[in-house]
Amino acid sequence: MKLLKDTISRIEKIDGSLAVETKRRLDNLTKPLGSLGRLEDLASQIVEITRDQNPQLKHKVIFTFAADHGVTQEGVSAYPKEVTPQMVYNFLRGGAGINVLARHVGAKVVIADLGVAVNMDPHPQLIIKKVGLGTQNMAQGPAMTKENAIASIENGIAIFEQEFKKGIDMAATGEMGIGNTTAASAIASVMIGHTVEEVTGKGTGIDDKTLGKKIAVIKKAISLNRPDPKDGIDVLMKVGGYEIGGLTGVILAASARRVPIVIDGFISSAAALIAVSIEPKTKDYMIASHVSVEPGHRIVWQYLGLKPVLDLELRLGEGTGAALAMGIIEAGVKILNEMATFETAGVSEKQ
Repeated sequence: MKLLKDTISRIEKIDGSLAVETKRRLDNLTKPLGSLGRLEDLASQIVEITRDQNPQLKHKVIFTFAADHGVTQEGVSAYPKEVTPQMVYNFLRGGAGINVLARHVGAKVVIADLGVAVNMDPHPQLIIKKVGLGTQNMAQGPAMTKENAIASIENGIAIFEQEFKKGIDMAATGEMGIGNTTAASAIASVMIGHTVEEVTGKGTGIDDKTLGKKIAVIKKAISLNRPDPKDGIDVLMKVGGYEIGGLTGVILAASARRVPIVIDGFISSAAALIAVSIEPKTKDYMIASHVSVEPGHRIVWQYLGLKPVLDLELRLGEGTGAALAMGIIEAGVKILNEMATFETAGVSEKQ
């Protein structure tokens, strides 16, 4: 608990003190006022987060965490839990969607086992911070103990801090875990107050009958465990997942280090909800990368007041949407740093 408390204590409020100067610089570039839209907003946000008027985003790191979920025993997913470790090995071989898109934007992928249900083979690129062999079945009791919930968050913090020593200018979240849309839907329903039906989608592609079962299982888990919507750690403990806890830790640690944190898909947005519950100031360090086809994802962004950069109908997770958004965010920063002003370019300004 000490690591968590220390991290929270270092998260500062973003005061907006550089906003006026950044807007003046953007408005003086060779373009009509505001004509680069969200790119200008993103550049300004990066300046505020980093407190650097000429930020560089050379070191981009995507944290992709894996864990299993005991609730898969209820038949809520289209894929068996064996897919979780199989996909982790695919990440390590560089053959997954996140590997391709990370290479595309020049980002590093940090892969960690927070709670895969089997013991993974050692690999130089795999960080093993396993809290347990998957969570318990939340339809039969709490997904984990409070101690394990805190451990998962602190493991995420530790992984971030270790990578921070090597250099991080912008971070992003990603995940892998069969059954984790069920956990994310439960978290969103509890913490936002929407019905289970409103926030629950088809995940990896279940049919309507299985969707009905998934909704019933989530309702049962919430009714049985009665998570406190105002206590993010209690919600994580009762209906969450180890990878969600780990990503919560990454968000908190990034905020404490004034590193922009790009939030990926629905599961990552559930971690964002927990992080904001633990420390509301983290919200200003977040950038919503995209909105997926999972109905709960859009609802989470609306609740947090974050506007997604992209809407590409993605639903893969892994950090794929965040990787693509990183390229857009970096483009905005390059506009601020590299575009000529009217004066330097010898271009007449608007009369």
